[in-house]
Amino acid sequence: MQRPHSHFRSFAAVATAMAVTITSTAAPVSSFSLVLSDDDIEKLVQHGPWPAPKGPDPSNRVSGQPNAIVLGRRLFFDPRLSATGTVSCATCHKSDRGWTDGLARARALDVVDRNTLSLFNVARQRWYGWDGRTDSLWAHSIGPILDAREMGASATHVAGLMRSAIYADAYRGVFGRSAAGVDPEAALVDVAKALAAFQETIVTGRTLFDDFRDALARGDRNSAARFPHAAQRGAALFVGRGKCNVCHVGAAFTNDEFADAGVPYFIAPGRVDPGRQGGIAKLKQSPFNQLGRYNDDPIRADAWATRHVADLHANFGAFKVPTLRNLTRTAPYMHNGSKATLADVVRHYSEIDLERLHSDGERILEPLKLADQEIADLIAFLESLSE
Repeated sequence: MQRPHSHFRSFAAVATAMAVTITSTAAPVSSFSLVLSDDDIEKLVQHGPWPAPKGPDPSNRVSGQPNAIVLGRRLFFDPRLSATGTVSCATCHKSDRGWTDGLARARALDVVDRNTLSLFNVARQRWYGWDGRTDSLWAHSIGPILDAREMGASATHVAGLMRSAIYADAYRGVFGRSAAGVDPEAALVDVAKALAAFQETIVTGRTLFDDFRDALARGDRNSAARFPHAAQRGAALFVGRGKCNVCHVGAAFTNDEFADAGVPYFIAPGRVDPGRQGGIAKLKQSPFNQLGRYNDDPIRADAWATRHVADLHANFGAFKVPTLRNLTRTAPYMHNGSKATLADVVRHYSEIDLERLHSDGERILEPLKLADQEIADLIAFLESLSE
């Protein structure tokens, strides 16, 4: 976690021990005041600054290259990448719906088992998918292309499209070689790396929370006090009794790991979703993981996590902790899309059934038993995380 700024520490030192009530000289107390404990402020400052710096992906030789971004964008919206010519990446990742689809479970060529994760800030992740089955953005881009329920294509199909007049020049311009002499699997990886270069550009902007957080960090009490009172109370719940910041940490509001949140993992009668446990198995078996030959980083700097990831029984039924940035645009929620609104999510954690949680997992969650006003306050804070 990021350490508090030195100027924040000097501000906290003069704050009262239990709560700080700071009044703007330009407005009455009832309109602009800040009521937070020292501990609340210190924890909130750790959720920034935003945007967080992010360099190119060393495992992808075309990461950050303008011509690769242009090619990746073309491919992302092109249904010819699918076997039937009817489905594109944008079928499930719609730019006007928070780069998701608004459905409980994604539907492409067929219905899949999980909710569509948004592409917001996707370049800043360590693991990809609800189960973490891939360890790079480009490797994760391969899965939907090959999945029979999503795009249903093959490496041969993708290579053929790159060799056609439609893409031959663009492919050569990005990768410095003709697709005609490239092995189909290698061409598939190249396409995935171009797709990843485009997806890396999907980054959320500044929010009301970021202005609040930065004001706290620099000790600007008058500006910080303009953050709505309900959102302030929700922020105190988020980093306090709710313990939401245990998993939703840092500037991106996620630890990029996996947790059992008490959401049922049954897909259909007789079918269960193993979550992270199944994802680890797929990760280890994948020829496209960071330990494989398609990693463009000669020192494999990001491969350590894949090499040492452990399959534990507690991984069963655990799913990705998603970012909370722009979450108002990405409903419905949870891995199975079972929560339609933010109110449903907050009530889930308020009334969580501990019997649904693994007994051998790390026990973090407990029923919060929130009052209606507390639920409203927490939602107000969560809404402040969207542009």
